[in-house]
Order: sequence, then structure tokens, then C-alpha cells
Amino acid sequence: MQFECLGSEADGPTLRLDHTEFAYAGKFVMSRTGKTAVREDGDLLGAVAFSEDNADPETVHLRYVTIREDRRGEGIGPQLLRFTAEQLDTYEQVVIAVNNPIAYEACYRAGFAYTGEQTGIAELRLRYGPENRDAEQYREGFAVFRERDLPPEQERVCEQYGDELPSVVDTPT
Repeated sequence: MQFECLGSEADGPTLRLDHTEFAYAGKFVMSRTGKTAVREDGDLLGAVAFSEDNADPETVHLRYVTIREDRRGEGIGPQLLRFTAEQLDTYEQVVIAVNNPIAYEACYRAGFAYTGEQTGIAELRLRYGPENRDAEQYREGFAVFRERDLPPEQERVCEQYGDELPSVVDTPT
């Protein structure tokens, strides 16, 4: 797999994604966000859109993450998230907000940790920092999701994970 930074929000990179294969496809056409991508044999497998925080130029938000539907569950998402966070190391903070336990688990595997904060739209806020992850915080995030009415697939993730802190994937080159 080849990981690449397509450019910052100042560069205005765009991607045209097939909406039948990628969630949030329309968000990647916009040029107001930076983007990273992962390809295999030239085929796009996934992408991340990011932008600076409007109030804090030392913070960058990962806004949208998408993995091609037929490749989900292979660990591509955590690798792409880790790659993206490492590419953005000039920022003091790299953050992401997630609204489901599947994304939560992927972010933890990428090196993000739950901050204990929730956004106004029922998302848990995570901050990148593989060295600052804590098992109790990890369990607290899953506890928040367990209180919600979740689809069966997301309930299974809460049952399957949530006890032991997952190991962090290696940074892709």
C-alpha cells in the first residue's frame, strides 16, 4: 500500500470518490480541506480530510475518514489515520471526533485517545498521542457508546472490544 499526503487545506486538493463505494464521498470534492490517501496498485482504498481549527491554529481536526466499502475491516483505516496524524506533526494537537464504536476502536489502534469530552452532536473527542493512551479512558469511551441505542454491528464491537487497550499500528512509510 502507498500512503500519500495530497496537500494541506491551503493547497486545496480534491478527490472524486464513487459514492457507492465510499462514505462521505461528496466531502472529498471540496477543496477547503487537506487530504491524505492510501492506494494499492493505483486503486484508491481510503482517504482522510483535515483542516485547522478556526479558533486555534495549533490544532488540526481530522474531519472525514473513508475506506472503500469492500476493504473495510482489514486495518486500513487505523494505518491511514496514523499516517495522517504523523504527517500533521507540525501541529500541537491532532484531534478527531467519532460517533460510533467502530470508528472509536480504529482511532485507538491508530494512536488516538479519548479526552473525556463530547461534542454537541454526540461525538467523542479523541487526541493523537500514542504515548498518552490510558486503559481507563479507553473503557470510559466504550461506556458512553454502551449507553446508546446502537445498531447490532456496533453493539458487537462494544462487546468484542473495550476491556484491553489495543496495540497501536506501526506508522506506514
